[in-house]
Amino acid sequence: MPPKILFLTLKMFSLTGGIEEVCKVFSRALFDMGFKLSGFKVFSMCDKSSERDSRYTSKADYIGFNYWRTPFVIKSVIEGIRSNIVVLSHINLLIVALIIKKLSPQTRIIVYAHGTEIWRKISKWKKTFLLNHCEFWAVSNFTSQKIQEFHDINSRQITIIPNCLDPFLIIPEDFNKPADLMKRYNLLPEQPILYTLTRLSSSELYKGYDQIIECLPQLINNFPNMHYLLAGRADKKESARLKSLIKKLGISSHITLTGFITAEELSDHFLLSDVFIMPSRKEGFGIVFIEAATCGCKIIAGNMDGSAEALLNGKLGTLVDPGDKEAILNAIHNHLKKPRSIKDCQTTQNLCLEHFNYKQYLSKVEKLLTAPALVQQKGLQKDAPSYAA
Repeated sequence: MPPKILFLTLKMFSLTGGIEEVCKVFSRALFDMGFKLSGFKVFSMCDKSSERDSRYTSKADYIGFNYWRTPFVIKSVIEGIRSNIVVLSHINLLIVALIIKKLSPQTRIIVYAHGTEIWRKISKWKKTFLLNHCEFWAVSNFTSQKIQEFHDINSRQITIIPNCLDPFLIIPEDFNKPADLMKRYNLLPEQPILYTLTRLSSSELYKGYDQIIECLPQLINNFPNMHYLLAGRADKKESARLKSLIKKLGISSHITLTGFITAEELSDHFLLSDVFIMPSRKEGFGIVFIEAATCGCKIIAGNMDGSAEALLNGKLGTLVDPGDKEAILNAIHNHLKKPRSIKDCQTTQNLCLEHFNYKQYLSKVEKLLTAPALVQQKGLQKDAPSYAA
């Protein structure tokens, strides 16, 4: 019999970020599996039902509980014991899985592991439950290693399933800088443009944009009309901190905080840039890098986390020590000295599409959800096969 799936998530439509993007794409994969499933449901604890994007899941298959935790837990448990597989988007949903497993021991529990949300110490009961009753989908080998390091998880419980491009991402057919964005940001064709897109959070100060801002005074000496576009929604505390730093360095005419970038304008902003740069230190994978690559961007990323895997260990971009400002400066300088050709853009785009396309991801998800469980009720099978993608 085809399996019945329950997918539980915290947020999917009301917040932008890597985990939320993975949740949307996975929900679409469930929809596209069609008759290969006997049914599926997607429950989001924090989103509203009205926030649903119909491209990713249907009204009949989705409920947003708008932070109503008790109804979310009750409904999830009822639906979970009726399901063959429960997939958790976040470790904070583990208590729901524990209840489901006690009432329905045969239900498979899969924890989708992204990055920092699971690289931390957890309570003893969570660690025991993860070890004995859960499978893991890790978005990178780096995340897999962190899971093993922090929680003593056997590698046979972990499947590596790299993130993919959103099936609705606009794939550029040419690589010209969009004239409307040039006008919006008062930019000139000859201006070197650096670009970073990330959530600007006061609790996530590891993305590397501080290093770029601090490098700007030196870069401006060599590239006097350089401009840095720092994009993404910022919380109030981080917005105030960044504005203060920019003022202190006297570079306000060389940087624009764009705010939130809509999905419709995502590709155009990558096309606008000469270099996409985000020397982060704690990326589980870094979906933004493959989005930049499919737009033909030159890319600079950190070499100490999952960013390296998103960039195919340097085939799609330049990897630098995120703590080494001199290395960051040199990488930017080297990229800006040599303009990117149309052929370079096409090569990067084609390589990215080859490795991170949605169709390939969908095939992996289908295989994993219809494969035998890796974990039995009382622990890992000694002869459990590996389903690593």
